[in-house]
Amino acid sequence: MTNKFEVGQIIEGKVAGIQPYGAFVALDDEVQGLVHISEVTHGFVKDINEHLSIGDTVNVKVLSIDEASNKISLSIRATVEAPKTRAKSERKNPVIQQTSDNTEGFNTLKDKLQEWIDQSESREKTYKN
Repeated sequence: MTNKFEVGQIIEGKVAGIQPYGAFVALDDEVQGLVHISEVTHGFVKDINEHLSIGDTVNVKVLSIDEASNKISLSIRATVEAPKTRAKSERKNPVIQQTSDNTEGFNTLKDKLQEWIDQSESREKTYKN
């Protein structure tokens, strides 16, 4: 197996099978390797079927070769450049800042503290009688 493939090599293969944990990719007529679900693409993959289908031709990078167990670990995402991260100001859900002039909603703890103390003292008196 090592005379055909080397760690770090990029190879074109065909998706031969899909499981919830990853996809099996045929590298030639005799050898298959596994692309773990975390190595399919950059970012989170909930359902591998949204990214790959049986018969798809994909470029994969050989991550490791285990001669003892005859297993090859592959990565699709290692063959693709990572997307640029967006600046905080460009994100979809910007942080909404509250203004202090808003009189509705929650009061701060400091504002409510004396009210709670008064309520507690009045309740305490009802139990002592």
